[in-house]
Amino acid sequence: MRIRVRRTGGFAGIERRAEVDTSGRPDAHEWQALAGKAVAAGRATPPAGVPDGFSYEITVDGRTVYAADPRLTEEQRQLISRVLKEGA
Repeated sequence: MRIRVRRTGGFAGIERRAEVDTSGRPDAHEWQALAGKAVAAGRATPPAGVPDGFSYEITVDGRTVYAADPRLTEEQRQLISRVLKEGA
């Protein structure tokens, strides 16, 4: 499973991207469960954000959804954090 996150916005407006390929990872099932919940709660179009807040584009195996601060679900927040931390 390939998980990509693109974060835009914020005070400085700096874009950040990261990707994780879970194939062959011992924790792949955890990633899959988290990604499934995060995508299920996402929107098909970018939601209106708040001033200086972050907007996110989450793509899991070719399916893209959108989310924005401060209305992220806990699963979206966890997935975004993990991908931005571990992704290359």
